[in-house]
Amino acid sequence: METNNNQSIGRVGRVRVDEGIELSYTEYGSGGRYLLSAQVGFAPKGMQQKLAEMGYHVYCITLRGFAPSSYVTEDYGEAWYDIFADDVVRVADALGIARFNYIGASHGAGLGWHLMLRHPERVEGFVAVVPGPHSLAAGTMSYRQMMLQGIIDAPPPMDPPIDDDPARELRRARRAAWLAGLPEAHPLEKAVDYGRPLMKYKNEETLCEKLRGIKTPTLILGGADDPISTPELMMRTAKCLPHCKLVMYSDCGHNIDTDLIEELCGEADRFLRQVAASGRCYEPVIETE
Repeated sequence: METNNNQSIGRVGRVRVDEGIELSYTEYGSGGRYLLSAQVGFAPKGMQQKLAEMGYHVYCITLRGFAPSSYVTEDYGEAWYDIFADDVVRVADALGIARFNYIGASHGAGLGWHLMLRHPERVEGFVAVVPGPHSLAAGTMSYRQMMLQGIIDAPPPMDPPIDDDPARELRRARRAAWLAGLPEAHPLEKAVDYGRPLMKYKNEETLCEKLRGIKTPTLILGGADDPISTPELMMRTAKCLPHCKLVMYSDCGHNIDTDLIEELCGEADRFLRQVAASGRCYEPVIETE
């Protein structure tokens, strides 16, 4: 494991997780309230950084196959998300973290479902932002790969217009400018199609059966106007999970995690504190005779 502590926006390190595979991570905050997140990439201003300001020790892990982590040439087929989930645990092991909370948005939340199924003993609480998971009847190819292959010109509109909130408009504009300034992806990145989470279960009935087996307390945060992780999908998931809290926001879409950062972090903090105190996603019930 290598670490560079001279980063003004986070401490960058690398962990070897497999033969020829190293994962890059950025560490924010300190202390023992560990919060891990793993995605293709992270916006410079999002929930992870805000939660670090609120006292969490956050590690943002870039998935294998995507810079600055190692590229891959192998197609893992239906096993992509299983490997991503195992990589999170490998990073935690290298860092000496026995138990942690996990947060992910979109595909990062998709990874979370596999993490909860494969390594439930390692995760205290799961903050799942716009998590779906997709209905397998809708296909298995990721939107990212459909665009790269020219199957679709663009994804559906991710976010509704903002009504009378100039600060939120400014935040969206800055995020769009950051995205526009990113360098073109390496050809090996473009070749990766990690598909959709839980696709190995083939059908909706089996997928729901697996979700019902997840015992980890889960907070689902979503937008009522999300065309990818639709309200119907998130409600279906909440009904399956035995220990779940679902919070839905009107006039919000798929990028809610970089849109309503403060609001969502407030919900996440309350949830994670409750899980730490009681192992449940809700306040203790007090009933006296």
